[in-house]
Amino acid sequence: MPLSGRAEAFLEMMAVERAASPRTLDAYRRDLEDLAAFLDRSGRPGPDAAGDEDLRAYLKHQHDLGMAARTAARRLSALRQYYGFLLGEGMRPDDPSQRLDAPRLGRPLPKFLSEEEVDRLLAASQESREDGDAARVARRVCLLEILYATGTRVSELVGLPLAVVARGQSVLRITGKGSKERMVPLTPAAGRAISAWLPHRAAYFPRRRKDSPWLFPSPTAAEGHLTRDGFFRMLAEIGVRAGISPSRLSPHVLRHSFATHLLARDADLRSVQQMLGHADIATTEIYTHILDERLKHLVQTAHPMAWMTLDRQKP
Repeated sequence: MPLSGRAEAFLEMMAVERAASPRTLDAYRRDLEDLAAFLDRSGRPGPDAAGDEDLRAYLKHQHDLGMAARTAARRLSALRQYYGFLLGEGMRPDDPSQRLDAPRLGRPLPKFLSEEEVDRLLAASQESREDGDAARVARRVCLLEILYATGTRVSELVGLPLAVVARGQSVLRITGKGSKERMVPLTPAAGRAISAWLPHRAAYFPRRRKDSPWLFPSPTAAEGHLTRDGFFRMLAEIGVRAGISPSRLSPHVLRHSFATHLLARDADLRSVQQMLGHADIATTEIYTHILDERLKHLVQTAHPMAWMTLDRQKP
C-alpha cells in the first residue's frame, strides 16, 4: 500500500542527508510497506500512529512466518531509524521502537575459499573458449584480480570509475558505503590485469559512444557499466570451469577469502578493517574466529597427541 507523506520524507532524508544507496532505500521502502500492510490487515493504526504493542505484534507475525533472526533484526533497525526520524522532526512525541527487544542473533562464520581454490578460479578466468575472445578474457581476469586483491564489495567493483586507475596507481581508491573513500593497495597481478584490460574497454562501449567514464563499461546496462547480476553470472560460469560448486561461490565469498588469507599470513587486523571498509573493527574480528576454528581442527587432526584426545572422548 502507498506510504504516507512522513514515510516519503524519511526516505528523502536518508537519500540526501545520509547518502543511502538505492538498494538501501528500496529495502527501507519495502520494510515500511510491509509494516503498513500488516497494520492495515490487523485493523491497527497506521505506521505513523502505531504504538509499541502494534510493532511487537508485527515482529511476532514475522517470527511466526519463519523469518530469520537476522532479517528481523534488519527490519527492526529500519523501524528504529524511521521512528527516530519522526521523533527528531517533532512528528510524534515518542519512539515506540525503543521499547522493543532485538532478536538474538547467532554469529555464523563467513564462507571462504582456500588459496588453492582461488588459484584455480583465477586460472579458469584466463581460459578462452572462443576465437576473438581476448576482450572477454581480459575483462574476466581484471575483475577477479581486483576483487581478490582488494576485497571490494561487488557493487563497488562493477561501479569503479576509470579515473581510479587512469594514472597507473599502485593503490585503488574505492568509494564505499556512505560515500566514504578508502585506499587499498593493488597486487602486481591486479596491476598487470588492469593494464591488459584497458586496451579492450572500447569493445564494451555503448553504441555510438567513443568513451565511457567506467572501468568496466557495458553496451546495454542502464547504469552504463557492468551490473551486479552480470558479474554474478560471469563468476558462476568461471566457478564451474574451476570445479567449485555455485553454492560455495559468490563475490562476497571472495571478499571473505581476501580477509581470511591476509589474516592467516599475519596481516594486522586494523589494516584489514580499513581495506574492507568496516566502520567497526568488531565486524572484522569475525575472521579471527575462522582462523581459530582452523587451528582447532588442525590440532585435533594433525597433532601427534590427537589420538589421545579422541580416545578420551569415547564413551
